[in-house]
Amino acid sequence: MDLEGVSAARPGRPLFEDLSLTVADGDRVGVVGINGTGKSTLLRLLAGVEQPETGTARRGRGARVAFLDQQAVLPPGTVADVVGGGWEAAAVLERLGMGACVGEDVSSLSGGQAKRVALARVLGAPCDLLVLDEPTNQLDIATVAWLEGRLVVHRGGLVLVTHDRRLLDAVTTRILELDRGSAHIHEGGYASYLTARAEREGRAAAADATRRNLARRELAWLRRGAKARGRKPQARIDAATALIEGRPDAPARAGPLDLGFGARRLGERVIECRDVAYSYLGGGEGTQVLAGVDLALDPRDRLGLVGANGTGKSTLLDILAGRRDPTGGVVERGITVAVGYYDQLGVTLDPSARVRDLVAGPTRVPGDPSDVRLMDRFWFTGELQWATVSTLSGGERRRLQLLVVLAARPNVLLLDEPTNDLDLDTLRALEDFLEDWPGAVVVVSHDRTFLERTVERVVALIGGHLAPVAGGVEAWIRRAEREVAGSGAARRAPVATSIARRVSERTSGDRAAPATRSASTLGHMLRQTDRDISRLARRRDQLMTDMEGITDHRELERVGAELGAVQAELAVVEERWLALAEEAENSEARRR
Repeated sequence: MDLEGVSAARPGRPLFEDLSLTVADGDRVGVVGINGTGKSTLLRLLAGVEQPETGTARRGRGARVAFLDQQAVLPPGTVADVVGGGWEAAAVLERLGMGACVGEDVSSLSGGQAKRVALARVLGAPCDLLVLDEPTNQLDIATVAWLEGRLVVHRGGLVLVTHDRRLLDAVTTRILELDRGSAHIHEGGYASYLTARAEREGRAAAADATRRNLARRELAWLRRGAKARGRKPQARIDAATALIEGRPDAPARAGPLDLGFGARRLGERVIECRDVAYSYLGGGEGTQVLAGVDLALDPRDRLGLVGANGTGKSTLLDILAGRRDPTGGVVERGITVAVGYYDQLGVTLDPSARVRDLVAGPTRVPGDPSDVRLMDRFWFTGELQWATVSTLSGGERRRLQLLVVLAARPNVLLLDEPTNDLDLDTLRALEDFLEDWPGAVVVVSHDRTFLERTVERVVALIGGHLAPVAGGVEAWIRRAEREVAGSGAARRAPVATSIARRVSERTSGDRAAPATRSASTLGHMLRQTDRDISRLARRRDQLMTDMEGITDHRELERVGAELGAVQAELAVVEERWLALAEEAENSEARRR
């Protein structure tokens, strides 16, 4: 895939100009940049969904491109129709927690379910170039760890936009940074990109200092002049003065994100839940998602709420925020509590509304100096303050939603997947803000780095009940990664049977029978693959045990790299086992 001299713009502002990029087999490119620089637009150009305004986009003849858009748009039909009937697509659906929904119409899916189905659709089909825009949105920590292993072993090209810094470091070999219309390529993963970016900005500052010193010397010479000269070369004096008084290119954002603008005082009593339960009413007795939940927030709490998708985390946040009443138990809130709730969907923004009007809200006059300062702090500067919502990128809208929540000066923050669609600079600034913010925070997030940097204690929702996680975030991440690595060995037979049955039901008569292998050959291959799985699982467990006792960072890095390779190989072998199991079952059915 080649982009040569391409450009793109949105009404009133350019995104990038004269951008060239080549992606070949085995290339793994992460695309980063602040919201509104054109990351999603670039991915759509690569996928062929949009055409460049100038320049050329070339694809290899017959090249297969699989594209996950930031906003999942699915064709009509059932989940099975949309994803396809191959065994691999069914296996991916199972791993994404959508295996039980194969017969459901996609129009009935929630936004999160639709995103997972869209991800299964692109991962389940063979492709030469995989283009993914925020693939970790709507995934829990264990599934993100599985996705990481899946992308590590992808053989074609990969272009990825993600806020997950661990994922960037694990799967990318180059970073493409979009910055004020320009593109910069950095070799290596996320850590290498940060180093190279700091060096580039340092060189720019040094070059500007040199330029100013040269201009000062020239101006001094011009003003002193030769005694015999009667007239000063005024044009050169003016040019040198302009050099001195000029400024280097403005940074992409005017200074760090300053969020310390005065939350209301919070008393000792915050929010307490006692024996809380919640059931969604439906047929029969309904579905219970919470049971006997006890939770007390402290004024300076930094609480991480973790658990698999569908365990009720967002429901519990709704109850803490007062959006839902529990169907059982008691919730008490202190009289000083002012809740700010930044949920997955965000407040509904009128597409025709301007940023400055939304920030002012119904009680203030747009353009008030305090609101202007607040918008500047969130990097809505200059013309962006007058922009309408319809012209903002997806990430800019999410940042505006965060601004609207914080503009109310809450003292209790409930953050439900706050990292979705926010750029990396905003995430780092938000992490810094939460470290010093004088209120209570409850975070639901699949972003491992964000959790590590923002929460101090962790509780997990498992089977409707709340339990503390000994060891905090790191322990929960290790547990999730162990579950991912061991899931195939522990559950491969029932999963293979289930997948084979559903695939057979959906595709009977629709495809030609595969080339047959004898039962003895398949049995031998299954036994060998079983031995490979056991060997790799033992090595994985040994490496995990070794890592817990290592203090030397170089040795830890070496063992971590080997662990990543073993987990990736294990994922490939488990997929092979599923394929062989399906083939063996189909062969046995034909024989009967």
